[in-house]
Amino acid sequence: MKKIANVLQKVEDTIMVVTFAVMALCIFGAVLNRNFIQSPGLGWFEELAKYAQVFMVMVGTEIGLRDNTQIRITALVDKLKGRAKLIVQIISQIIIVGFVSIMFYYGVKLVLMQVKLGQTTPMLHWPMTIPYSALVIGFGAMVLVQGWKLIRMFVALVKNEPFEVEETAAEQEA
Repeated sequence: MKKIANVLQKVEDTIMVVTFAVMALCIFGAVLNRNFIQSPGLGWFEELAKYAQVFMVMVGTEIGLRDNTQIRITALVDKLKGRAKLIVQIISQIIIVGFVSIMFYYGVKLVLMQVKLGQTTPMLHWPMTIPYSALVIGFGAMVLVQGWKLIRMFVALVKNEPFEVEETAAEQEA
């Protein structure tokens, strides 16, 4: 499973780099168009930049959850030790996995509805399934990674071992 997690991390990192580059180039192109070229046919720059940003947010959210860099309140957990701390962390993780699972389910329903409707984006005329697929990709990755983390927490609880967050491939290379 660790190999799958590392592959998933590399895919996420690639998506982040590509979508950031697309967003930056599109914003630059939109500014050039607005101030110099002034062509109404280049309005798609801003639309593509928005969709790239949506993908960045969804994948970035998963990366933050995976690396424990999301904002969270840890006052209670920091005061606990041993099994009590792990049990509270497991409860928190169950809530996270439950929430992202529900969001993944409704993201899939939304994409399937867009397939039926055949709606397209305003400027690019792409199927709306493309921007909405960011929800499926982001929440799907969260379900996998956070679900795996929950399983590892349960195993640590049963074995009465402390739970340690595994190093990611990027941390191991550094």
